[in-house]
Amino acid sequence: DSPEASPSVVFENIERCNPNLLQILLESISGLDVDADFTVELIPEINVAVATFIKNIDTKEFVKKCSQHKRVREFKMTVRLLESTQTIKAENLPDSISTDYLTVYFENARNGGGPVSDVQLFPEENSAIITFCDHKGNT
Repeated sequence: DSPEASPSVVFENIERCNPNLLQILLESISGLDVDADFTVELIPEINVAVATFIKNIDTKEFVKKCSQHKRVREFKMTVRLLESTQTIKAENLPDSISTDYLTVYFENARNGGGPVSDVQLFPEENSAIITFCDHKGNT
């Protein structure tokens, strides 16, 4: 694994904190602006939000600050770095998509890609699982 910390932080147990409040809380803790310096993706199905920092910050220190923050504790949220993975899921794909197209797309450096080792297509879900040769290609 790379010694470099992930630019993404996972917030679990977010049901007590509405999305706008969460964004304001993260701005307050980080001193940064949502959209300009970081993005927040909500995954309500699993009660999680992921903050990804565009601006280079010490995410390990940010996780520590969040874990100690009074409001984060009141909402009973847990905070951790998003671990690196070699696999991603692409959703809402067009019906006509091919594994070759997805391979070439995700290997393109302009798309943040890298060498792809496998693509599994799930046409009934309009999704695919893309596996990279290493975790640096899945940005």
